[in-house]
Amino acid sequence: MVAATDTGVLRGIPEFFETEINECLVARTESLATFRELGSPDLCHVVKANSKSVPKEIGSYHFVLGADTSSSATVAAYLNSLMYMLAPVQGKPNPWKIKMGTFCCFNAFSRVDVRVEVKIPGGVDSYIVDLRGDRHPITNVAIWQEAFVSAVLRAILDDNDEPDGNDGHPLLGLRKIDPLQTLGAEGRFLEAAAVEFWKGWQLGSQPEVQVATPFSNHLTNGIFSYFQNAGRLSEAAKFFADLDSRDPDVAAILAKAYLGTDEEIKAVQVLYEASKKHPVTYSLLLVQTDFLIGKKQFEKALKLAKLAVTYAPSEFLVWAKLADIYIQLSDFESALLALNSCPMFTYCERDSQRMPPPARTHLPLRADATTLRPDQNPKTIPQTNGTLFDENDPREDEVHPELQRLPSLSLRGTFLEAYRLLIRIVARVGWDDLLKFRSQVFVMEDEYLIHRSAAEESRRPGDDVDTGDDFKDEDDLEGDVSRRYLDEEQKNDIHNAANGGADKLRRSSSNTSSDVHSGDDRIMQSIDLDNGGDIASNAMSNADQAPKSASPSKGKLSIDELMKRATLEKNDSATPNVQKTRVPNPRSQLHRVSFSFKHKRLCEKWLDNLFMVLYNDLRLYTALKQVHMV
Repeated sequence: MVAATDTGVLRGIPEFFETEINECLVARTESLATFRELGSPDLCHVVKANSKSVPKEIGSYHFVLGADTSSSATVAAYLNSLMYMLAPVQGKPNPWKIKMGTFCCFNAFSRVDVRVEVKIPGGVDSYIVDLRGDRHPITNVAIWQEAFVSAVLRAILDDNDEPDGNDGHPLLGLRKIDPLQTLGAEGRFLEAAAVEFWKGWQLGSQPEVQVATPFSNHLTNGIFSYFQNAGRLSEAAKFFADLDSRDPDVAAILAKAYLGTDEEIKAVQVLYEASKKHPVTYSLLLVQTDFLIGKKQFEKALKLAKLAVTYAPSEFLVWAKLADIYIQLSDFESALLALNSCPMFTYCERDSQRMPPPARTHLPLRADATTLRPDQNPKTIPQTNGTLFDENDPREDEVHPELQRLPSLSLRGTFLEAYRLLIRIVARVGWDDLLKFRSQVFVMEDEYLIHRSAAEESRRPGDDVDTGDDFKDEDDLEGDVSRRYLDEEQKNDIHNAANGGADKLRRSSSNTSSDVHSGDDRIMQSIDLDNGGDIASNAMSNADQAPKSASPSKGKLSIDELMKRATLEKNDSATPNVQKTRVPNPRSQLHRVSFSFKHKRLCEKWLDNLFMVLYNDLRLYTALKQVHMV
């Protein structure tokens, strides 16, 4: 932190002073290869000179959003405006002068860094730096148009001021400027955006979307968000109406804009015409589903959501919409099954650049409006310096330490959206009922352990002498089928969705079990505890009756049974004088149960972790609530 009387700082602009001049430019060049989407905020670096100080030159930089980057002249004008930010000292000219400035703007379309270098006095030099750090001259004028659109989108979609902005790591020293201050600037942006619209998928999309489309990408989302925040969705509808004829995804966003302006008839007409031409476009189905949900037509919305899942089973949004509708219908078991089938994507953090530690920092903080007197104007209060991380600031202790360590704060992307759906369920039914629904649709650990121990006991050798081959073979086969079913259940979740798996979510357990072969149904028996039934006792009684029954002819036996009979005859001939005796099995009297899991699913590991995260949140919330009540 620097003193307020430091004459080398820019008034009202955050600055980070370098240890070595140009080290921030070197760090940005090294970070270019890590940019995947829109890139990091624009970087402005200046070099100041003072012949009467030591050192005579210092370098500082700050990040900026919203600067006009449509040409080298507009960028040079921004750098020139910084010269007037050096405050005079007691009515005398400031001894510090800006000697040189460099402005860096990432072009997200061409994947290059556009840089403008201004020397005072001197000229203006513009060039591009590719991802490998090589410098090239600007030979294509379209580079400036792409850089302008990229800079405006970064300013519109920035969330640095949000409580959890920039992935929980707010960027210090960020200067924000309104990117579209006039209607003329807005018109120029829309003209450039229309030219670059069909390349918008190259910019990436929100983390919940696997494949960027014209319906969902940063360019479309930025334009729609800009007009929605301004309450001017009619202008957005005019923009997308000119592009509607080329892609059905544009029809979806156009209908969404019409719905935002309460022009439902136009929206329905657009959806109808587009659905006739492209009935399998999931973006159209999502917009129709949202429209029906707004009209409380959940049953009709459910049918469309199932179609969307069938057409795009690998997209998270369609599965999340299906789970949302099930929650609205209070069908929480189906909601959990739909949530369990959601494809989860690895979250990619926002593009950022790693900077070396600054030698000192200048963060101008405006006066707190709550402490001003009625006759004071906030604009006339002199700006002070400070830092957001002040160890002596008592506000740092206002947040409970347990709240800062909650695991839910680290959730991002699809995991955060799935967690929000889980919160909606627990808000409707409570924690106890949520656990009940969970145990009804998912295989629980204790059930699996009991089933596995019972299967292992039945397969353990040496329990009986001559207990009957039928008993051992049936138990072995039962264990194999159960393990195969448990393994295949998890692998086939997505394949079931692609083959109409959305309809299967609401089927009963009897319909679900029909996927297993009839032979497996005979083997995977469920024993009623009230009747005291036991697979082992039934098999033992069948084994006792087996010698009394007539033996079938060899012609009707399978190859495996013939080999077993030949082995038994060989053993009997080897020991003719030894009388076969039955050794009682002490474990045969135990009450063993074989569970049937054919009507349940395996809970995905990520969903099981979300249950634990929700439990920790509720536990801490209950504890803090009790503390405040006392």
